[in-house]
Amino acid sequence: MTGTLMSVLEQIPQLAAIADIRAEQVANISSQEVDNALLLRLVEMVNAALSDLTVDGVVITHGTDTLEESAYFLHLLVKNDKPVVMTGAMRPASALSADGPLNLYNAVRVAIHDDARGKGVLVVLDERVVSARYATKMHTSATDAFSYPPIGILGSITGGRVMFHALPISKRTDENGFSVSGISSLPHVDIVYGYQNAGTHFFVSAINAGAQGIVFAATGNGTLSEAAKVGALMAREHGVAVVRSSRVAGGGVSQCSDDSRYDTIAAQTLNPQKARILLMLGLAQHMNTQALRRYFELYG
Repeated sequence: MTGTLMSVLEQIPQLAAIADIRAEQVANISSQEVDNALLLRLVEMVNAALSDLTVDGVVITHGTDTLEESAYFLHLLVKNDKPVVMTGAMRPASALSADGPLNLYNAVRVAIHDDARGKGVLVVLDERVVSARYATKMHTSATDAFSYPPIGILGSITGGRVMFHALPISKRTDENGFSVSGISSLPHVDIVYGYQNAGTHFFVSAINAGAQGIVFAATGNGTLSEAAKVGALMAREHGVAVVRSSRVAGGGVSQCSDDSRYDTIAAQTLNPQKARILLMLGLAQHMNTQALRRYFELYG
């Protein structure tokens, strides 16, 4: 959705009939410009809003390019069972058939629904209600750009009616030990991409840039090339945590013998961008490799 928040809301006068909307503009930027400082500010604002007894839920509009990262970040850090719903748009407001207004209207309908409580952060797009843990953008331009495994779809909006038909199976976010209270910055974590003939120079660059963690977007099921093995050992020597994820959209990366040899951590079913979020938060809690492995097993 483009424009200021108020201009977007003015396009949907029907919202006034279903909810008392209080609007606050956090930022007005393209989502590829979202940085860690903005994420920290956002989670602080969301937790503060949810602590207000007069607030029943929070809806966040967000650019779709990095929506899944912000949604997963909040999913791990919101400490309240009130609904938090994220939505966005694939088409600009000026398009002949803009999807943003309906997505926002549906997001508000979900946020005021009693059954939306206690499910973590939800993503509402294209008339689906999905756990933030599983939502991933898979198409550059289609209105149904996001993809989710069946276990991630918790409900739908059909004929204007919100229907929940599943419960999230992942661990509740208010049960984890993550907190960014008092933290002014997050650890630097980079993603290094795996491909044929890749060298170690991207590992070297990340280490020299001060990365505290590296997510390796590996080929296949997280396999380490010989160069990546050297890179992982270099990272270990510098105290940099390395997580093995996969550049492949489906499936997961489970623990293997390489993890003990090279001190790497399996991302489980998290894609590289979400593995980066979890690794950042784990490092912010000063977790060692063993503790990080346990958290990736719980939340990956």
